[in-house]
Amino acid sequence: MSTTSPATQGLARRLLAFEAAHDNATGVDGAARVIEELRLQLIKLAGIEGFRALLSRALTLAKAEVPSLNMVQVSADGSLEGFEGIEQSQEAAATEHAGEILVAHLLELLVTFLGEPLTLRLVRDKSPDASMDGSDVRTEEKP
Repeated sequence: MSTTSPATQGLARRLLAFEAAHDNATGVDGAARVIEELRLQLIKLAGIEGFRALLSRALTLAKAEVPSLNMVQVSADGSLEGFEGIEQSQEAAATEHAGEILVAHLLELLVTFLGEPLTLRLVRDKSPDASMDGSDVRTEEKP
């Protein structure tokens, strides 16, 4: 069971579905593409080190839930290395789950540090069809 909010998990699923529909990228390949798009946008705001720190923390959190992510590392430029090893060692459902959990943790950290409006704007810039329909990412925490 994921420690991210259900709304964040749903957003991660929608982003990955959007990626699969538009670029035929599934599983960890889709997650890697989503993360790469966010990386390109976020290094403008936080720099490479800032994004690398966020992605490293998201990866650490995701590894606690999906041990197959232990072979994945964040490189010096903030990109991911080792995802291809997961696809070779796991079945399709397991790789999709791993990618979804990692993307969800990254989104949750972005909401925490950048705020929900900016996070949703970044997501909409990448995938306009993956909007939240006006709902909040963290609905269970709002009064």
